[in-house]
Amino acid sequence: MREKKKLNKGSSGQNRKSGEAFLHKYAQRDGVMSTESGLLYKVIESAEGIHPAERDTVVVNQRVLSAAGSIIADTYKSGVPDKFTMTEAIPGLREGLQLMAEGARFEFVVPPSLAWGKRGADNKIGPNEVLIFDVRLVEVTF
Repeated sequence: MREKKKLNKGSSGQNRKSGEAFLHKYAQRDGVMSTESGLLYKVIESAEGIHPAERDTVVVNQRVLSAAGSIIADTYKSGVPDKFTMTEAIPGLREGLQLMAEGARFEFVVPPSLAWGKRGADNKIGPNEVLIFDVRLVEVTF
């Protein structure tokens, strides 16, 4: 059992190397933009309206994948959106959500430095893992 977990999450060095290659390749795609911090994103559907700030609470539908394509979470499939305060979000998602208006849908590619870094999370996210978020901002509350 322990060996299987290790294979699914990958090693820190292995994830870093494959993640860097993925980030480089993704950045070359049409329509992909980058922030100063290294967050990559693509607008799937734009919207006009309220943008969340650091102090707000958001309701989102999101699909979270590893760069290798493993599904980590999917509220689109479950039909139950996530609700959280912006301060609870990892830095990359928090930064990305602030670029969005209510109703918009973006794809974010979050480097490890803006996610869970070297430590990973919950046996689902390995150390130095690049994450892909497909996010629809459903609602912003103040």
